[in-house]
Amino acid sequence: MAWASMRVPAAALRRHSIGQVNPSQSLLELADFALAHETPWPRDPAVGPAPGQQPFGVHHGDPEPFNRVRGPLHVRGGPAGVVWQHGRELLAWGDPERADQTFSVAKTCLALLAGVAHARVLLPDVHEPVVRRVPGIGFDAGTNAEVTWEHLLQQTSEWEGSCLGVPDQVDRWRHVAHDPRPAAAQPKGGARPLHRPGTYWEYNDVRINQLALALLHLFGRPLPEVLGEVLMTPLGARSRWAWQGYDDAWVTVGGRRVQSVPGGTHWGGGLSIGARDLARLGQLLLDDGRIGPVGEGRGPIDAAWVRRMRSPCTIAPFYGYLVWLNVTGSLFPAASAEAFAMLGAGGHLVLMEPALHAVVVARWLDPAATAEFVQKAVTALRPTAR
Repeated sequence: MAWASMRVPAAALRRHSIGQVNPSQSLLELADFALAHETPWPRDPAVGPAPGQQPFGVHHGDPEPFNRVRGPLHVRGGPAGVVWQHGRELLAWGDPERADQTFSVAKTCLALLAGVAHARVLLPDVHEPVVRRVPGIGFDAGTNAEVTWEHLLQQTSEWEGSCLGVPDQVDRWRHVAHDPRPAAAQPKGGARPLHRPGTYWEYNDVRINQLALALLHLFGRPLPEVLGEVLMTPLGARSRWAWQGYDDAWVTVGGRRVQSVPGGTHWGGGLSIGARDLARLGQLLLDDGRIGPVGEGRGPIDAAWVRRMRSPCTIAPFYGYLVWLNVTGSLFPAASAEAFAMLGAGGHLVLMEPALHAVVVARWLDPAATAEFVQKAVTALRPTAR
């Protein structure tokens, strides 16, 4: 039996509700829907896809010899998720504490860490060329010297080179499902002519990894250490989260040999985390970077930085600082124009809906069902549905 065909009755989900919250029938049906629409990937990345399934991961479409895993992959769990509103958990399904790899959701963590660096004045000006603060790692010459932090955060850098052994060309002509202006039908990894930094938008994991490397040098410490100390621990993270790099992604920073982590799981590794901890990160963004009640002091990220993250890129208004935006309604028609999301391959969604003061997390949801899932979530959370 294919995993996607498994269905759990909504009534069986009641044991997952939290505290004294009694989930509405529409919310129970939302969880039922998520459980019935599992991603078509196998649960074990070492096992080939069964009939009707797809291969595990996204590296398979890369040109040789880069169509292979370079970092750890681990067996995943089943569909899981949580629904929070006004900071309170209304419902959870599956195993919300299980730490699974999140693929491109990790990109948003890089934007959060850049916000931490900005608050600490390590990154005072996003329009400053990266080379001024981190020379010697690939931003020193040619148009690469024009690349700013904002270019990297908005995926408009057009940075050219190899990061940790992978050339940026491997991810040129990349197509992602939520891009309303997909690239021309060209073979992935082809030698697309490059543009000036800031003038062309392209989803490119090599350039994202170059941003992670730059942030590593900027902090002078491994990014997982910073994330844990500044965000995950204060947020009360409970899952056994981990952020792993590629097997050969080791560099020397400040005399210390450390691993540079990727902003995804394109070639393995990346951020493994539980659904509830993803909701904590989503709530942080919904609360403008504040941890704890209003009036308890400044958070680790400035509200102005969160506003930048949610501001549309001029040439790609569906995208902010490593988050997807809904300003035109093209991302999720049922959500408000203020809604924004972290998205990862394999069916990972962290939806922040300010209009409803809600965070909705879904893990291993069939991407083909995501729009309907969001529509059901928004409907269930509206006051008229309670």
